[in-house]
Amino acid sequence: MMTKFNLIMFDLDGTLVETGLEIGDAVNDTLRRFALPCVAQTQVNDWIGHGTRELLIQAWAFSSQQDVAAVRASPRLPQIIAEFDGHYERRCGTRSHLYPQVREVLDYLRRQGVRLAVVTNKESRFTHRVLEVHQLTSYFESVISGDSLPTKKPDPAGVLRCLRQFAVPADQALFVGDSSIDVATARNAGVAVWVLPYGYNMGQAIETCGADQVIQDFGALRAISTARLS
Repeated sequence: MMTKFNLIMFDLDGTLVETGLEIGDAVNDTLRRFALPCVAQTQVNDWIGHGTRELLIQAWAFSSQQDVAAVRASPRLPQIIAEFDGHYERRCGTRSHLYPQVREVLDYLRRQGVRLAVVTNKESRFTHRVLEVHQLTSYFESVISGDSLPTKKPDPAGVLRCLRQFAVPADQALFVGDSSIDVATARNAGVAVWVLPYGYNMGQAIETCGADQVIQDFGALRAISTARLS
């Protein structure tokens, strides 16, 4: 039986695009610039999800063996973020790739008449760079990044903006992500949520996060048809 949605909103990192390697490269570029030890890729993957600032706080605290709260309050934090920005600007799109079936399924959903949007905590300049590099920009009628609104996920503001923009009721919308942040965002907005098991979930098993469905790959989204609005 086909599940019916008119609007599907996607997370970006870990859902549409595997970006962990190039994020890890930029994190370690930053740490080396300040003569700090590099961190492992598995650690970077566990820190992805809350946006660049929080990722760098975690990486800096771990590498420098400082308390997270002390790093968060440090007057050096803007300098650290600026350094990372330069490195990630150079790295963005160099070692990322689409997950299997992403482009084919997005094509299918558009042919079905489903409206598509991205809601991510990634900063807009990097969001648009990743979408452009992987030729995804044209699929999405709305892209809401971590700095598009005063709040970011799990606050539901981005999802609620999409619902208003497309005039789609919450029960005809779906959020697709890879983390507990995405599940909480969808729940806060009152929309259904499906999650993928291969992204970045801060070291947690995605099955424990309370999503409506855990789908094993992007191809499962073919089981969606549109609920036409009257």
